[in-house]
Formats: sequence, structure tokens, C-alpha cells
Amino acid sequence: MANIENTAGKPDAGLVRKGLTEALFAAILSLGMFVLYVGLKTDQNINNELIIVQRWGLLAIFVAVAAIGRFLMVVFIKPNIDRRKLRKAREGDLDISTEKNFFHRHFLKIALLALVLYPVVIVALVGAQGSLKWVDNFGIQILIYVMLAWGLNIVVGLAGLLDLGYVAFYAVGAYSYALLSSYFGLSFWVLLPLSGILAALWGVILGFPVLRLRGDYLAIVTLAFGEIIRLVLINWTDVTKGTFGISSIPKATLFGIPFDATAGGFAKLFQLPMSSAYYKIFLFYLILALCMLTAYVTIRLRRMPIGRAWEALREDEIACRSLGINTVTTKLTAFATGAMFGGFAGSFFAARQGFVSPESFIFLESAVVLAIVVLGGMGSLTGIAIAAIVMVGGTEALREMDFLKVVFGPDFTPELYRMLLFGLAMVVVMLFKPRGFVGSREPTAFLKERKAISGSFTKEGHG
Repeated sequence: MANIENTAGKPDAGLVRKGLTEALFAAILSLGMFVLYVGLKTDQNINNELIIVQRWGLLAIFVAVAAIGRFLMVVFIKPNIDRRKLRKAREGDLDISTEKNFFHRHFLKIALLALVLYPVVIVALVGAQGSLKWVDNFGIQILIYVMLAWGLNIVVGLAGLLDLGYVAFYAVGAYSYALLSSYFGLSFWVLLPLSGILAALWGVILGFPVLRLRGDYLAIVTLAFGEIIRLVLINWTDVTKGTFGISSIPKATLFGIPFDATAGGFAKLFQLPMSSAYYKIFLFYLILALCMLTAYVTIRLRRMPIGRAWEALREDEIACRSLGINTVTTKLTAFATGAMFGGFAGSFFAARQGFVSPESFIFLESAVVLAIVVLGGMGSLTGIAIAAIVMVGGTEALREMDFLKVVFGPDFTPELYRMLLFGLAMVVVMLFKPRGFVGSREPTAFLKERKAISGSFTKEGHG
């Protein structure tokens, strides 16, 4: 308490001593963690011999960052946070939001307007060809993960069912589009809803065996289901072509207008210069419309009896049964609805890439989508979208950070460390915002006045 009360501007000697001690411990710990990962690197020389490249300077930078960061955390940041909490507690300032400013009231409208204008602004700034990277890697890629996370949010955030095999439904949607379009010549607009229906069917098939499972047991079974789907895609070579994947998948069209160089193509029809940017911009608005559909259906379902049944199941399954709610249909509808949106995203992914293979649907994809749901705040559509932008957009932005080579050396490749930075970001967010970016609970049913209550008022791990 003495450390919290000390507001003279300078930390006391005991706090500085504690900071130095923990900084030393953090330096030793980071040295042990990164000495084989960063300090030493295997490479091949001109004689095709395996050699070890020593990078002690880069290792020293990592250790110094860890030590300095821990010192600043202990001596300055944490005492400041504690002082703010103590001041709020003395003033009786409860973390309950009753009034919202203009930005909070109109945040969704502003965000939607920014997304609609995003391709137009990018094309105006860097031209049609220059916009390919920004529209595809930062726009479409992020929105795909937003849609996947919103679909998983129905299962995990609303129904409270931990699903580690969500990528299986993503794969079902992608391969449904790839196979049916390649072998039967069906169009994208026919296969988009059909892929979602097939994925929902597989969601029901998964839901039946796990009706009695919750928590860790459910996570293990869904993880196994995701691996089964991936192994089937690898070994059923007569249909899926195994690890070679399916290529030359037909592209999506705009009301029958193809995006190619033919006389009836989009560019020639509207007398525009030939560019592949038009197809990417079309895909951007298409995935944006799919995301809006996902959000609209989720919000509507949450306000309906089935949505309240999901929330009741999440909070307490025994109490849910005592209220007369059929937990069997509740779980099956949660799995089917979440899987359907995963199938939509999978069919879009196949149309965007033009190629699918089992390597695109590994467990890491499920882990990333689940991490986005947890970091954004389970049940919060806005928080999940923010988490997807920060995590997916942040890792993509690493490819553009060439200035880091000035700090870490010319051989430093930022994108190779994206998963390391992704993990560090998750640790930091969980330390400071354990309920996610938007950790508030806004009930769908209320007596007199709707209030968004801080996640700190709810039990950890619930809702």
C-alpha cells in the first residue's frame, strides 16, 4: 500500500530494488528461452553443409527488451494502475456505463462507412495495381477472420461450448465449392448457400456425439474431429487429390459477368483498363456483405428465444434444464449455425484463392480464430472485430516493417517472428484486459434499463 500511496513522482528505493530484481530474472528467463531460437540459427553453406550461425547481438536486444520492459512494468506502470484503481474505489466510481458519447453511440456506423470507403480511398492513394496488396492482404484477409470468429462466437461466446475443431467446417465449405464447381460446373452463387448448408450438416453430425460433453472433454473431441477432416482430405486422393490440392477453381462472377480479359469481361464491358484489382475489390465488398449478414443474423438470433437459450446454457446447464429448455436442440442449433458461417467463409476462401489444399486447414487456424474470440471478448461482435484487425492486420503489417532491419540487423526477417509476436500480444492483452478488448456484458433481456456491466463484475471464464 505504501508503494501505491507514493505519488511524489519518484518511486521509492524498495520499488526500484524490486524492479531491478525482477528485470534481472526476466533477462535470465528470456536468455534461456531465446538462446536456441534467436541466438543460434542453422544454415547451409556453399558446400551444402549444415552450419550454425551465431546471432548474439540480436539475442542481446531481445534480452534487453525483456529486462527493460519488466523494470518499467514493476516500477512505473503497475503502481500507476494501482493508484488509479484505488482512487476510483475511494470515489465510489463503479465501472458501469450508463451514458455514451457521440463516438460510442455511432461507432458501428462510422466503422461501416470506413469499410465501404476503404477500397475507394486505397485506389485513390496508390492506384488500381498498387491497391492489390492493401485490399487483399489487409482488407479481405482480415474480414475472412472476422467472419470465422463471429461464427465461432456463436458456439463459444454465446453457447459456451469450447470448439477446437472449427477449421473443419471452414474446410468443408472450401472443398464443397472446389469440388462441385470443378466437377459439376455450378456457379459461386449456387454453391455459396449450399456450402453453408453442408457445413451446417456436419455441425449437426459433430453435435450428436458431444451432447453430454462440456469443457475439456468437448475440446478434445472437437479437436479430434478437426484432425479427422484434415486427414480425410489428405488421404482421399481420388476425390480431393490429397496434398496436391484442387487448382483452377472457377472464380466468382458479378451477375454472370466474369473478371477476365474476354470481350464480355468486367473491364472490357465497362471500358476500363485491364487490372486484377477489380476482382479483389469485388471480393472485398462480397466478404464485407457476408460479414454484415453474419452480424445481423447473430444479433437477431441472440434476441430470440434460441439466443437466450444459448446464454442460459453457457451460464449453467443444470439450471438451463430446470427451466425446461431442451439442451439437445440448443447445442445442435449452436453447432449448426456456427458451422454454417464457417462454410460460407470456406466457399469464399476457395473462390478467392482458386486453390485449396489440406495445409490451409490445420489446427493452428482453429487456434488463431479461437484466440481472436477470446481476446476480443466472448459474445462481443465489436470486440472480436477489433481483435481480428489488431492480430491479423498486425501480423500482416510485419511484412512492411523493413525499418526493423536497421535495429535487428540486415538478416532480420520480421514475418518469421509473427507467431512469436502474436503470442506475446495475447499474453499482454490477457494481463491487462483479461475479459478481452470489449469485456462488457450487455444482457438481451432486462427489466427497466439496459446497462453494459464491466467484465470484472462477472466470474472469470463465464460469458
